[in-house]
Amino acid sequence: MFLCVKSAKIAVMSEKIHLQGLTKDELIEFVAAHGEPKYRAKQIFSALHARRVREFDEITDLPKAFREKLGAVAQTSTLRVESRYISEDGTRRFLMKTHDNFPVEAVFLPSESRDTICFSSQSGCPLKCDFCLTAKLGLLRNLTTGEIIEQIIIVLNDVYGVAGETPHGTNLVAMGAGEPFLNFENLIKALNIMSEKDGLFIVPNRVTVSTAGIVPKIYEFADLENRPHLAISLSAPNNELRDKLMPINKRWDLDELFTAAKTFEKSLRRGERFTFEYVMLGGVNDSEKDAQDLADLLNKHDLRRVKINIIPHNPAEPLEYKPSAPEQIERFQQVLAKNGIDSYQRRPRGRDIYAACGQLAAKTQPNLVQIVR
Repeated sequence: MFLCVKSAKIAVMSEKIHLQGLTKDELIEFVAAHGEPKYRAKQIFSALHARRVREFDEITDLPKAFREKLGAVAQTSTLRVESRYISEDGTRRFLMKTHDNFPVEAVFLPSESRDTICFSSQSGCPLKCDFCLTAKLGLLRNLTTGEIIEQIIIVLNDVYGVAGETPHGTNLVAMGAGEPFLNFENLIKALNIMSEKDGLFIVPNRVTVSTAGIVPKIYEFADLENRPHLAISLSAPNNELRDKLMPINKRWDLDELFTAAKTFEKSLRRGERFTFEYVMLGGVNDSEKDAQDLADLLNKHDLRRVKINIIPHNPAEPLEYKPSAPEQIERFQQVLAKNGIDSYQRRPRGRDIYAACGQLAAKTQPNLVQIVR
């Protein structure tokens, strides 16, 4: 397990409980509170996570009377799919709504070697990064543990069908809407549940969590015994520029961030590295000097087990930033390489449906290719 999360006492309540957000122990408490034996919890967990069932009537190994009782006090799904957009490159963007009508977005990224689901941890985002469309929404609210898990189940069922086998497993990235480390407990609990062998069985090594730099949580994340990979959004080589692009830097500046990153580096397993994400903004942070300053920053803090993920900016109105020219990105990477720093460029996916990095803002333009289910 990632983290020891204390099991909440589950009692009979008037408000329906979202069962997908309960651990195995919490499910045992839940069924016991309703006069059922412990093994019913295992049946429910398997149905919801391994078989990805979203209706009680489909859990046919439970007695009909118990299913009816469950329908009165609990629920298996709270998110509804408003729109489903398909990109010309095969990417799918899912616009969902919570029970209280807040937007949630998830993105499916297919490839020959692996499939990846980018999921959200918050509805909207409070961090106000200047180049990110999601920031324009502001923070609407944190997502619950169940809502985080349900995104994955909805996407998998859409692509493969209920209980359909994935051809080569599923990778998860917490890089959708929101700052994952500002919803830390719900995120970690969701990842715990999704890692269970008799459930979704998406293990930590197939998960990456991205943060804009919530420094105290980087230390906490480093202490997790069996944790996912870490990516830190950087996007500037100095405090002055990062203050403008990512205001979180005014709370924890680059020295504090890199000190935390160095501590995290010491926790890495053999052969493991972590990532700095660098969004390339034309004429803003993409010069050869910026690249050299970035290399100097890494060397100053003696970071050796890190790679730089170069992300071409994904333009969208009303953002005024433009992507860096391909030849400028190449020059930037050449400077890093001369300094012994590995970098790779992320290929933009789903730009035409507002599914690319920094574009998630619940867009519903009629010119997008849309299928509603």
